[in-house]
Amino acid sequence: MTTDQHPQSGSTFDSGVPTAARVYDVMLDGKDNYAIDRQVAQASLEVMPELKEIARHNREILHRVVRHLAAEQGIDQFLDLGSGLPTARNTHEVAQQSNPAARVVYVDIDPLVSAHGHAILAENAYTHVVTGDIRDPRSVIDHPEVRELIDFDRPVCVMLCGILHHILDEEDPNGIVAAFRDAAVPGSYFFITNFTRLGDAPESVELERVLLSQLGTGRVRTFEELMAYFDGMELLAPGLVPLPLWRPDGIVPDSTSIAARFMTGGVARKD
Repeated sequence: MTTDQHPQSGSTFDSGVPTAARVYDVMLDGKDNYAIDRQVAQASLEVMPELKEIARHNREILHRVVRHLAAEQGIDQFLDLGSGLPTARNTHEVAQQSNPAARVVYVDIDPLVSAHGHAILAENAYTHVVTGDIRDPRSVIDHPEVRELIDFDRPVCVMLCGILHHILDEEDPNGIVAAFRDAAVPGSYFFITNFTRLGDAPESVELERVLLSQLGTGRVRTFEELMAYFDGMELLAPGLVPLPLWRPDGIVPDSTSIAARFMTGGVARKD
């Protein structure tokens, strides 16, 4: 990959090109990132200092959603798209705590994710890590390692947690969601979180400019645009809401802050 290519394309490794997975790793105070990723993260934090807290909210809702679906809805298949680098309490750890036989496939375009994932999951027969591009849904759905664990004739949870805002409008994020929705059987669930445009926070627009210029991706979308992802499906209560407000484990101290509201998320069921 050369620096003049799309920062999210290709499968080769180049530590001089930032990736969404590694920038997110910076926000989570991880160690699997490079100077260029830290540069993008720092530029973003200068616009919106709350981004590290927002990243934690995104991780925490993932835990709550996976726990709910595995423990209460009986879902035992999870396709985690744009999964990012392994960190504390990954999807398979949460799902397999409720059901040790739960199957999880992580998909990310950054080959470093696969390299780290294979090392961590070498002895977990119910979990795979696949290098794949969700902008080509069919290639992911038909991938042999995906098919080895995910049976699309049974209900599955398709996870798009913090990834669709790294899909440009011209790359058709709604079409991507529709392709995976069409591949899933009734009774499947879709879990989506996304950067959200805040009318009272001009920094949300400035952040988009910084991300697009430095990372090549990072669309901050309106509530209406995000609702369109769930077309044809039934949103679970409480609907599409700021991340800390999706079935919180306790009292949410400040649901009006930018940190609480900048990302929204929801879970929908395909009937």
